[in-house]
Amino acid sequence: MTINLSSGVQTSNWRQLGFYALALIFNFCLIAQVLTVGLAYFYNPKWWNTHVLLVRGYSVLVPIMLLWVFLSPFPQRVRNLVISTLVLLSLQFLTIHIKSPLYLGILHPLIGFSLFNISTTLVHRVQHIVFPKDSEIDTNRML
Repeated sequence: MTINLSSGVQTSNWRQLGFYALALIFNFCLIAQVLTVGLAYFYNPKWWNTHVLLVRGYSVLVPIMLLWVFLSPFPQRVRNLVISTLVLLSLQFLTIHIKSPLYLGILHPLIGFSLFNISTTLVHRVQHIVFPKDSEIDTNRML
């Protein structure tokens, strides 16, 4: 009896698999971000410190993902999602730190939920590229 221990992931896809792991980590950080803002608002204001520290910590992942997505074989749609993530995260910083008479801070939660939506979409897109079903193999090559 022979046991095949080789995985279905080809060595040429290790860069894509690493990017997928990084996108997952970023997405989990966004989930923690939303949870800590809820805890700070509804439970205990001391959670704001964790909320702020989280974004300062995981925001460094976006430039890494941006570089990584252009150094790896990804479709343009995935690259656009990463660029959108960078733009939205920048808008998050701007809306919270720039004081203007337009009250741009009211857009902060909306941008945050858009950021989460794009991040989740990114994870799903990359998942379909890294772990394709038989019917998706040809489709991913066309995208």
